Amino acid sequence: MNDGADGTDGADGADGIEEPGVPVDRPAPSTWPYRLVLGALAVLVALTGWLGWRDLEVRRAEDLRAAMVQAGQAGVVALTTIDHERVDEDVRRILDSSTGGFRDDFARRADSFADAARQAQSTSVGTVSEAGVESADGEQGRVLVTLIVMTSNRGTPEQQPKVWRTRVSVAKDGEEYKVAAVEFIP
Repeated sequence: MNDGADGTDGADGADGIEEPGVPVDRPAPSTWPYRLVLGALAVLVALTGWLGWRDLEVRRAEDLRAAMVQAGQAGVVALTTIDHERVDEDVRRILDSSTGGFRDDFARRADSFADAARQAQSTSVGTVSEAGVESADGEQGRVLVTLIVMTSNRGTPEQQPKVWRTRVSVAKDGEEYKVAAVEFIP
């Protein structure tokens, strides 16, 4: 051991004893396992974010389609459920569930429609049996609706139920979808 007689105070490290402030050659710890874990976490976070975003988009699309189907069903039920004793309320319901040119056209014909229902003492009830979206683009879509309509008129016994198939165009009107056109499919 160096006693410091040569001007050093024993801090030469020759005896293997480490002293503070003296650098020691040690192998650097490997950083690749840490980098691997951080990379895997980054990929996991990105994947979770992407899956969450996709789930949100799917839910929005499902909600959009459900709103369109509901509007299509309500519209055709309104059109096919008419009671001569309260036809004015039925006409109001049709107008409330429609928009655009279809609404304008029906509004022009509403009085003659109501008069014809009263004169024939007509009663009809439409019931949806199936409905689904044919196409959708956000602001408008087409809904296929199959319904069963029961009709009776003055002097005529109740008729057999009729199955109607319709293609209903719906369009966004404010915050809700309404009927923009109805096409009967043979």
